[in-house]
Amino acid sequence: MNFSSDNITPICPEILAAIAAESDADALPYGADDKSGQLDKAFSTLFGIDVCVVPVATGTAANVIGLSGLVSPFGGVVCHHHAHINVTESTGVAFYGGGAKLLGMDGPSAKIEADALDAYLNKHVSNGMHSVDPECVAITQSTEFGTIYSVDEIQAIGSVCQKHDMRLFMDGARFANATAALDCHPSEITWKAGVDVLSFGATKNGALAVDAIILFDPELRRKTEQNRKRGGHLFSKHRYLAAQLLAYLEDDLWLRNARHANAAAQALAKSLSTMGAKPAFVPQGNELFIHMTNPLAEKLRAAGIVFRPWPSLGPDAYRFVCAWNSPIEMIRALPKTIDQ
Repeated sequence: MNFSSDNITPICPEILAAIAAESDADALPYGADDKSGQLDKAFSTLFGIDVCVVPVATGTAANVIGLSGLVSPFGGVVCHHHAHINVTESTGVAFYGGGAKLLGMDGPSAKIEADALDAYLNKHVSNGMHSVDPECVAITQSTEFGTIYSVDEIQAIGSVCQKHDMRLFMDGARFANATAALDCHPSEITWKAGVDVLSFGATKNGALAVDAIILFDPELRRKTEQNRKRGGHLFSKHRYLAAQLLAYLEDDLWLRNARHANAAAQALAKSLSTMGAKPAFVPQGNELFIHMTNPLAEKLRAAGIVFRPWPSLGPDAYRFVCAWNSPIEMIRALPKTIDQ
């Protein structure tokens, strides 16, 4: 069993069928096709408010292009220092933001806390053209350590952003897993809480290659689309991105896949616990960060279990990620399998 990432999985059948269905006829390019024309309505229905949807093929593109509309070339984006945009996406924010700078801050379990954010912003002293002033806050849902912001936590951060006249961005590469875990309406942790832009992940949850930039402020559309084009992320055969997203939303496939992945992670956490492993954080979504002895790690590897070391949490820390197709029954039987 491979728990190294949720990117290892095949395309889920419903999305593969949707892609294949678009291969029967020609269609207009660059988003002028019928499928692409359905995206705004489909996501507006999902979120309960009019939104603009800008699809791209990767999560990195969704994050850095989405952020580009919220910060000036001379401004800063406040994020957790463990945030994906800060540690795993090169200088993409600076590239698409024309020089915009990431401003990292601390917080438990890779979360920014509202009170700490408020204090951070209150302490900032602008030195005019000589300084980088915060213009935007970025949070990750689920976080880099698999933890999940509650509705109240996001609302509190949104209130701080409003107080300081700043925009709020959400990296939602695993947004489905967070929504499923919270069992809330997606509006409660996005626009109702003050989020201006969301990167809505699909690739990690069963799609081939598509994430969507969801703009809760329609005025951001033109700049966002211009940055997408300039950066080479506007597909000529755009309908294949749109088809994936529409299939992803149909019959709540996005939530069904996420619930399965989350359930698999809970089962895995229980199995690993019975073998002596200890969670670094309370398991919430589909990622587990585990402390365990080297003999146990070697025992798991010898049984064909694939996972990754996570040295930022210590020499005995490892990450396990479950996915939409993780075999739950095999996971539950893992302790017995290992002992055989």
